Amino acid sequence: MQSFANKVVVVTGAASGIGRALAQQLSMQGANLALSDVNMNGLEETRSTLHGKGKVTLHTLDVSNRAAFEAYAEQVLEDHGQVDMIINNAGVALSETVERMTYEDMEWIVNINFWGVVYGTKTFLPLLKARPEAAIVNVSSIFGIIALPTQSAYNATKFAVRGFTESLRQELKNTNVFVTTVHPGGIKTNIVNNGRMKTSMTGDKSLEQQAKEFEKLARTTPAQAADVILNGVKGGKRRILIGPDARLMDRIQRIVPVKYSDVFAWFLKKMG
Repeated sequence: MQSFANKVVVVTGAASGIGRALAQQLSMQGANLALSDVNMNGLEETRSTLHGKGKVTLHTLDVSNRAAFEAYAEQVLEDHGQVDMIINNAGVALSETVERMTYEDMEWIVNINFWGVVYGTKTFLPLLKARPEAAIVNVSSIFGIIALPTQSAYNATKFAVRGFTESLRQELKNTNVFVTTVHPGGIKTNIVNNGRMKTSMTGDKSLEQQAKEFEKLARTTPAQAADVILNGVKGGKRRILIGPDARLMDRIQRIVPVKYSDVFAWFLKKMG
């Protein structure tokens, strides 16, 4: 997909962060947008920052609700008449050890981070296949490539998104639908403040302390991330790594696929 002009693009989690930045850049590039989130006030703020001339619709959507997603797809088709790309961006964070984690917390993150991607993909796939060219962009994480302590649930969902999407890409190889996974490193968003951060990777710390730690590590802005994602789609990249930290972690994992945890344990010890 070389241009987003006059395309209809669905973006979940568009009330802030990467989702908002994607909406801003897509709007400037002439796209029509169907934006969703659980936070309608945030969506309204996103719309107020858009400067393109394309049509923009806003919908409150809980991506973990399959029936709501199916109804949303019907509404988007009614509003826009077509769908050319979906970016399954909505996601949440959970930091806790396996031993202390509740099943409720595990189900919460799996329903949003994994099932939300599955519902978005399956619900919109028939509409995408009806277009001359289309794209599915599923946002995983660098934590879909490497695993760290207290991130087991988050890792599980992001590894699952990666596996699901890579299989889907092979199934759609000879069709009009391009498929890619996105693996951001630390991005300056509110994911920590909006997550369930109970135990940090460097010990028991308050949410405020964890947010400050994350802010130090997050070197990439949402605008930079959106730029990399959209250029990756235009360039046909099947895996999009965002940020120098993501590229470094990916490289270390390739060099020492089993012992990379020792490298990161040493780094986390220095942080603590």
